[in-house]
Amino acid sequence: MSLARVATFAFAGIEAVPVEVQVQLASGLPAFLMVGLADKAVGESRERVRAALTGLGLSLPPKRILVNLAPADLAKEGSHYDLPIALALLAAMDVLPREELAGFAALGELGLDGALLPVAGVLPAALGASQRNLGLICPAAQGAEAAWAGRGQVLAPADLPALLNHFRGVQVLAPPAPPHLAPEPWRGPCLSEVKGQETAKRALEIAAAGGHNLLLVGPPGAGKSMLAQRLPGLLPDLSPEEALELSLVHSVAGLLRDGRLLTRPPFRDPHHSASQAALIGGGNKGRPGEISLAHHGVLFLDEWPEFPRPALESLRQPMESGRAVIARANAHVTWPARFQLIAAMNPCRCGFLGEPGRECSRAPRCGEEYTDRLSGPLLDRMDLTVEVQPVPAAELSRAPAGEPTSAVAARVARARAAQRARYGEGGPRHNAAAEGAALEEKLVLDEMARQLLEQATERLGLSARGRTRMLRVARTIADLAGSAAVTRAHVAEALAYRGRRGMRRIG
Repeated sequence: MSLARVATFAFAGIEAVPVEVQVQLASGLPAFLMVGLADKAVGESRERVRAALTGLGLSLPPKRILVNLAPADLAKEGSHYDLPIALALLAAMDVLPREELAGFAALGELGLDGALLPVAGVLPAALGASQRNLGLICPAAQGAEAAWAGRGQVLAPADLPALLNHFRGVQVLAPPAPPHLAPEPWRGPCLSEVKGQETAKRALEIAAAGGHNLLLVGPPGAGKSMLAQRLPGLLPDLSPEEALELSLVHSVAGLLRDGRLLTRPPFRDPHHSASQAALIGGGNKGRPGEISLAHHGVLFLDEWPEFPRPALESLRQPMESGRAVIARANAHVTWPARFQLIAAMNPCRCGFLGEPGRECSRAPRCGEEYTDRLSGPLLDRMDLTVEVQPVPAAELSRAPAGEPTSAVAARVARARAAQRARYGEGGPRHNAAAEGAALEEKLVLDEMARQLLEQATERLGLSARGRTRMLRVARTIADLAGSAAVTRAHVAEALAYRGRRGMRRIG
């Protein structure tokens, strides 16, 4: 009897869970058996491994081959088990040395010709291997990804023969170079292309500076989507820690390309037909949803009320906690989901509420019914609400170009730097993430601003959450102005973005 072991990983969220691939060759009727709670993709690896070894000129021994994926009670999913199964089988056949393989973890999909194909999860696997003082064997296309995260030796062969020649000493695989994390210039649409809409552009700048949620309300063609698409250009580059955390999510989702880590905040804009599982995550495999793919970035929901009601209500808890917990009967998976929500909607279903000659015959009732699709707790989580009105034709043709994205992004960067200095290392990354205690301790509020805040809280009936969110916006406005203290003018502007109805009630 011959037994060989190779380490690999399963994935629970962005966490790499150790898995040991054990291959035993024993006497008995020839068979190739696999145990260990493997899904269909893992079960099919038997034929891929058999074909790859045949391409090397090797045939399976006429013995009972048993592959065990330990621990046996952990579900194994994905095609990345092909390579560790093949390596353990070759070690059991005495083709590869067991001692050298013991220092590596492996993952990769095998082609029928022995080529190593890219798989999901190389980045968290590299981190997991480093924590266990192991090297990592992965496909050549993902060598740079593994080299960036791993501190041990990384082998990234293009195919199985190259890996065999390396262990035999016939050739040496050069270690892959980690990717260069230089900041990438913004290549998206420029804010200067937006003519007019000064109030909306101001709200967009505040949202970018403080990471605040923003709701844009206006008729069709007013420019809501155009404004939202220019928000990513105002956001600063991700820090190395943020880039790693976001890239881990995208790596497990199989969305990293050419080993390049993400250094810019993501912008996700799912269609309004998206299901709850598509937004939050889930399904049979507990995959990450749009809110996790938008981690440290922007989630744009156009036609907000058209999304399914359960999907929208499921956003409420992640918007507060910054994580999505997917509960299943056999497992609980947690994904990071600290995103900035930008939503756009028409005032009613036809979109022309309040425009004489264009609104439907059911106005204003149609507008109330349309808005009722959004619950009060969900609306209470929106920091800024802006009405976007169409720009007159004369202004469109005569208005000068506005500020470019680079100029506004520079102010946003200065405001973000002030916030990092205020909260310190390990604190909130921006004002929108500041909890009540941290916000109150660092908040300098003059007496007139405090009086206005108390009056607004009483007359508008603001909840504790609404009051805290309004204070965060006021603090961001003060940061943009370079003010150490929050003044009455900053509080008044923050109140204006809670909705025009509230401003009329204050007087």
